[in-house]
Amino acid sequence: MKRIFATALFILAADGAALAASTTDGAGALSLAALAGKHSPAVKPAEKAALGKLADGHAKVAFPKGKTIEVVVDSISCRASNVDITQHACELTFGQKKVQLSGRLAHEIYATLLEVGVPPDGAAGTIYAAASALDCTVDPDEVAQKAGGGAQCKYEPPK
Repeated sequence: MKRIFATALFILAADGAALAASTTDGAGALSLAALAGKHSPAVKPAEKAALGKLADGHAKVAFPKGKTIEVVVDSISCRASNVDITQHACELTFGQKKVQLSGRLAHEIYATLLEVGVPPDGAAGTIYAAASALDCTVDPDEVAQKAGGGAQCKYEPPK
């Protein structure tokens, strides 16, 4: 009886660990911040431009010294078909605003979610990747140092 209880407790603990909040940094975090930030109503145009340039490989961008860029997304939900391989779609939620993306843009976000460790989930010919409470911080000064730092994202499992 003790062995069954211990095994069940271990399975529950392992399953709960998969559902915990996660963090990621580096290139994947920068890409996720840039891709999501492009659609955020809270990210200012100058910040969007800086994120875009950083993601395009320009480590030194014109941005105020000592300032960081914050990208917050309430939820991201992406899906890709493994039957009709041309189908990709994502929905990003920023408060009351929802942004629907499809095609290449959706695939970029979907692939980046997988890159940063968001676990995929599949059902009936569709593979899903989703996260909630995404909070990314990009420090252009630190990115410019080309030492691997300057971008970090935190996210939670979908709600």
